[in-house]
Amino acid sequence: MEEDPPSRSEFLDKREESEASFWRLKKAFDKWRDGRVKRVMAQEGESIWLTLGRPLYISGCILFDGPVMLEIVRLGDRAPWSWIAYSMALYVTIKLQMRAYDQIFSVDISQVSFESH
Repeated sequence: MEEDPPSRSEFLDKREESEASFWRLKKAFDKWRDGRVKRVMAQEGESIWLTLGRPLYISGCILFDGPVMLEIVRLGDRAPWSWIAYSMALYVTIKLQMRAYDQIFSVDISQVSFESH
């Protein structure tokens, strides 16, 4: 059984769907980019200590989550239960660190506005 070649209307439909998909992706990327630009612009007037505090806080969190939290596994002689305890403690710790980061280093982007095309 031989298939018929696609009709002209089917070809246009696929092309239209492809173009619509492109514009949806572009719109989503534009929204992400606008949010990123607003966050950067909102940071212009903040103190140098707040600006330097962000990477220092993240570095401290990484140093704590890695070597310090892995002591749970070392003290548990690398038993499966110690890895489970480490995973659960790491999950809770990261959630708390994220909440603290949001409270300390949040950026108010409501004052920044511009029109996007």
